[in-house]
This record gives sequence, C-alpha cells and structure tokens, in this order.
Amino acid sequence: MTLWLEKYLQHASCALLLVTHDRYFLDNVCSSILELDGKQLSVFRGNYAYYLEKKGESLTAAEAHHEKLQNLYRKELDWMRRMPCARGTKARSRKEAFAQLERDLQARRTERQARLEIKSGYIGSKIFEAEYVSKSFPDAAAEGGRKVILDKFYYNFSRYEKMGIIGGNGTGKSTFVKMLLGLERPDEGRFVVGETVRFGYYSQEGMAFDDRMKVIDAVRRIAETIDLGGGRQLSAMQFLTHFLFPPSRQQDYIAKLSGGERRRLYLCTVLMKNPNFLILDEPTNDLDIPTLQVLETYLQDFRGCVIVVSHDRYFMDKVVDHLLVFKGDGVIDDFPGNYTQYREFAAECEERERAERQAAPKPAPAKADPARAERNANRPRRLSYKERQELDALELEMSALEDEKKQIEAALCSGLLSVQELTEKSIRLPQIDQRLDEAMERWMELSE
Repeated sequence: MTLWLEKYLQHASCALLLVTHDRYFLDNVCSSILELDGKQLSVFRGNYAYYLEKKGESLTAAEAHHEKLQNLYRKELDWMRRMPCARGTKARSRKEAFAQLERDLQARRTERQARLEIKSGYIGSKIFEAEYVSKSFPDAAAEGGRKVILDKFYYNFSRYEKMGIIGGNGTGKSTFVKMLLGLERPDEGRFVVGETVRFGYYSQEGMAFDDRMKVIDAVRRIAETIDLGGGRQLSAMQFLTHFLFPPSRQQDYIAKLSGGERRRLYLCTVLMKNPNFLILDEPTNDLDIPTLQVLETYLQDFRGCVIVVSHDRYFMDKVVDHLLVFKGDGVIDDFPGNYTQYREFAAECEERERAERQAAPKPAPAKADPARAERNANRPRRLSYKERQELDALELEMSALEDEKKQIEAALCSGLLSVQELTEKSIRLPQIDQRLDEAMERWMELSE
C-alpha cells in the first residue's frame, strides 16, 4: 500500500505537506524538508538523502565552532583565575563576554551519536527450529472456510541471525511470532527453542504502565544498572538519557508522556532485561527519527539474535541480513538479503515474466479461402442486433466508469477516508482502469 501511495503522490498534480518518520517515503516523494530542532525551523531544498548530506555538513561545522569556543573558554577561564581582584572594574566587558561564552556552551545541545554496546546473555548454537508448523483460522470468505497462515513450514534459525519479516496485513506475521513465543499454539508441528535462549519481546499491544509512576522509577523496577561487559556499567538514568530522555524528563510522570515517548520507554524496558534474542513487532510505530537511529545502532551492535516485523523499509535495510516474505495462504519465501535487495529481485522477476509472455509464440491464425476472403472484403459488414445492443451498453458502461474513476480520485485526494475506505478505493481504481481498457478495445472493434 505504501509503494502504491508513493507512486500516486509522485505523479499527483497537487501540493503536499507530509509529516512522517518513513525515511524512504520522504526520499521518494518530497522535494523539500522542513526540520524543527531546538526551537529552530530549517529548510532543506531536496529529498531526505539531500537533507542527511547537508545536516552532516552542518553538524561538522557546528562541531568545529564548538571546539573553537571551548579553546577560547579555556583561555578566558585561565585569564579569569589569574586576574587580580583589584583590577576587576577595568575588565568588565571581558568578564561579561566570558559569562556569555559560558552560557552558549551550556546551552548547546549535545548530539547523542555514541554507540551503546550492551552485553547480551550467552546464547548457544541451538536457537529454534520450526518443525513443519501449520496454522489456520476459520474464515467464511477464504477457500475451504479457513484462512491458512502456515502450511507445514520448516525453518532452522542460526546463531546471531538478524531476520526481517515482511508481508501484507493479515498474512500471519504477528501470529508466527506469537507461536514462537508460546503465546499461540500451532495446529500441527512444533517450535523447538534452545535452552539458553532468553527472549525480549516488543509487541504492538504489550505496553502497560502505571501512569502515576515516574519515568525513572519504571526503569529502575527492572534494573538499577545495565552490564556493558568488560566491567563497565550504565545506570538507569544514563540508559534513559541515551534513548533521548533528558534528566528533567525522567522525573515526569508517565501520564504526561506522548504516545511516541511511551513507546520509547517501553522499548527501554525491553532492552534493559539483557535478552539474547530480541523479537520486535512493529517497533518503529510512533518512534521519531532520532530514536530510530539510536535503535538501529543498538541492533547493529547487538550480540544476539533478532527478528523484526516491520513495514519500515529503511529500518529493515539497516538492521536485517535476510527476510521471510509472507505472501498469504501459507506461502512464505526465504530471501537472503535486505528489503531493497528483495524489491530489486522481485522487479527483475516481474520484468523477466513480462518479457517471456511477450516472446511466447502466438497461435497462427487459421488459413482462409482467398476467394471467399476477397468477396467478404468487398461486401460491407453490418452489425447484428446483439452487436448494436452491445455497442450501446459499452458506451453507457464507459461513461459510468469514467464518472466512478473521477469520484475515487477526488476521494483519495480529500484526506477524509478511513484506512479501510482508502484500501478499498485503491484496490478498485486499477480494476476500473483495466475494465475501461477492455471496453474501449471492444468498442473500437464494433465501431470499425
């Protein structure tokens, strides 16, 4: 659906103001980026890749300026300490400049780009094995009255593997994860999990906090310190700071947090338990881009196993090394690569199939009697009664289809549709185009 919307907006003749954390979507659709940061609004005339390039240059320049200010501060601090008290009135302007310099340095926000390498628990060579697992649910609309999620699925998960799971809504991605965790029972087969595996599960429904509790207290209930390995430790407060909760925000009550901040806090509580197998079901929902960058860095350094279920293509490219592609009706493809590589592979397959269809030999037309063909060619052809009726019906149908197409396009641009209505209309639009092409082709045959 996201890919369809990207293509639609790329060719839409309208202005667009978009608020999103989907970085590929920004890259493929937007021609300007507005950034709100530190009460400043900055404009970047380009897509997200251009924004990253210019933002990097800006941060490099800001870092050089900050280093210059620090050198000046050390020099002025040395002068302040050596200056005799009796001469204080003669250097008032210099002291005022020093005080302003000190305020500038304190006000500067520190970019949190340090890598957070947390020690994970030991994990053995046996992770989990899905032994010919089958799962289905009752569904009157499906063939045979049941919706198939898995059909005798076998998979042996490797040590330190980072796997992504993608597929359309309702194809069984979350159900697969719940069966692995023992939260859902398969109809047939089983999951065999290694003895050393300790799961950390971030789910779409699992976020539950006491709103009367403070942020720091919710984390301290799990652990006061986090083991980084090599004798190093990180306090709960330092860990929260790394995930963009400043000390002042850590003292707020959970009731005051936004939806994205509650998601970020939930993520912290999962990671603090030092699991050696992380399962993240749609972890990028409601997380802002700085938090996503911190999480990506954490997962890249994570010395354990990872399964990620997500529609965030940029995030998948950064984290996973291969994919399970859920296509529905129990069909699952195992692809060795990230999301972009999979899309390129799928596009190549589609192009190859299209070329094969075009190159396939067409059946030769039956040979006609030349004399009879010449007589028929000289004789004017009249439409039969049924063909005249068909021609009139086609004209009415094409007119109705054109009207329906205009209504759907106007509705899609209105921004007032629910998710279900948007899905239904986006499916209906290509069906109308296909029927219009067929009707026009038949109308041309009859008209000639």
